Amino acid sequence: MRRKKIMWRIYVSFLLSAMTAFAAMAWYATQSLRWFHQDQVAAELLMQARIISREAAAILPETEPGTADRLCKELGRLMTTRITLILPDGRVIGDAEDNPDGMDNHRNRPEIAAVLQGATGKAVRFSDTRRQSLMYLAIPVRQGNTLLAVARVSLPLTVIDWSLHAVVRNIIMGWLIVAILFAVVTWLLSRRISRPLEDMRRVAERIARGDLEARVARPDSEELGDLARTLNQMAAQLGERLGTITRQRNEQEAVLASMVEGVLAVDRDERILHLNHAAARLLELAPEQARGRSIQEAVRNRDLQAFIGATLARTGSAESEIVIYGNEERYLQLHGTALTDIAGHNIGALIVLNDITRLKRLETVRRDFVANVSHELKTPITALKGCVETLSDNESMDPVENSRFLAMMVRQVARMETLVEDLLSLSRIEFDAERKRIALDQGAIGDVLQRAAQSFTVAAAAKSISLVVECPAEVFAPINAALLEQAVGNLLDNAIKFSANGTRILISGRLAGNEVEIQVTDQGPGIEKKHLSRLFERFYRIDQSRSRAMGGTGLGLAIVKHIALAHRGTVAVESTLGKGSTFTIRIPHNLKQYT
Repeated sequence: MRRKKIMWRIYVSFLLSAMTAFAAMAWYATQSLRWFHQDQVAAELLMQARIISREAAAILPETEPGTADRLCKELGRLMTTRITLILPDGRVIGDAEDNPDGMDNHRNRPEIAAVLQGATGKAVRFSDTRRQSLMYLAIPVRQGNTLLAVARVSLPLTVIDWSLHAVVRNIIMGWLIVAILFAVVTWLLSRRISRPLEDMRRVAERIARGDLEARVARPDSEELGDLARTLNQMAAQLGERLGTITRQRNEQEAVLASMVEGVLAVDRDERILHLNHAAARLLELAPEQARGRSIQEAVRNRDLQAFIGATLARTGSAESEIVIYGNEERYLQLHGTALTDIAGHNIGALIVLNDITRLKRLETVRRDFVANVSHELKTPITALKGCVETLSDNESMDPVENSRFLAMMVRQVARMETLVEDLLSLSRIEFDAERKRIALDQGAIGDVLQRAAQSFTVAAAAKSISLVVECPAEVFAPINAALLEQAVGNLLDNAIKFSANGTRILISGRLAGNEVEIQVTDQGPGIEKKHLSRLFERFYRIDQSRSRAMGGTGLGLAIVKHIALAHRGTVAVESTLGKGSTFTIRIPHNLKQYT
């Protein structure tokens, strides 16, 4: 059912009430006038009846039949009133309009009965003879104390209706004029009452839509003014509280978004209530899509699901480590605790996720490093031990054999020395780079490449490999010349070792945007794609036996990587099987990039 506006309710109610009151007043005025006119007519009839009574008393009892009837007709013409004379027994002896002989006995007529009982008779009723309503008034005709007859006069009420007609018409016209004026006044009054309420409704709707700056103008009336003031106070308080809540929520969101740790909240049905950006990144989820979904649907990891279930089942905290298999393998450390509301009721679980992938990888690197160093040292130490035991057990060894064992010992010692030097060099570079002790000065890249190429001229010539250096003279960068020369030398050493005889190695330097690129390109056998991501790890070898046979320690490319990092740069490799490899060192071009 459609609800009506308050303006129309007020307007219709006021207008109907007023019109009803005016109609009642008009009806009462009309009836009062009718009663007034009837009283006037009754007074006039009484006066006429008294005249007739005096005249009739003079002729009654009549000496000649018909005298009373002639008197009634004569006086009736003069007074324009119907006059009737009735004997006490009810017989009509005279009437101004009809023949009395043909008229009914009038003893039981109300006005006649009243006179016979000693009172003045008065009645209003419909006359069958005249076919209209008449007012009858009857008084006794006496001679001394003797009742001779009853004199009755009557007058049609249409006379009263005619006199009231004009008055009623004027009353109706006045009522219509007043009704129109009051309708206008009522409409204006309704608008005055309803307009502030309508303004309050619109302001309330704006507040409900979030516009807490909306305010209501204060109406003139005290009640509506208090209501407007209360509504404005409510809007102001809501604005303050919502501002506080929004600020607290933004602060909370900022804190959660800035956390490195992932935060995941679930309800008791294991549906995700909230997760920050770190948790979404670690679990590879979209925060907007994940909220409201069950953890089983959002994350397909049984270990995480089991941990959340166990956290919900217990009241204390829990810890565990899991592995997430996605775009990359991630190791996560989980801390779980019960999630409670303000009243202390358990509403779910809060899970904090720490990405320990880097720690795991560092631990793996450390473990591999220890194993690789041990493995690298074990071979020369075993060889040295065998040579020493052989020489000590056989004092009369042939000088030729003795020289062969001594040469073997020299090679193993040299291998150990190279390994130790590479380890010390790598450790020193890392140590100095972490403490920013590596001095970087503006230097020409071409000079560094030329010196590195000259150091391997003999080795290249032994395999008929041509070394080509291409670098414009104007390419400068902030460098540590010795370290950068060592890095390029390590790349050249590998390129020469793995390149076939008669091939070509290109050493180039150029400016690329805000960086300087140093590339060493060979025409060797190339490297399989699966090895490229781990190529710069310590002791990582593509072909273990071949690398050791060529005298490598497995640390050369790791040293190149850390020298590039010490220059705030990077190192990368591109390779195609059967076509060769290109190693690229990129370092900043300008010293301002360090500030």
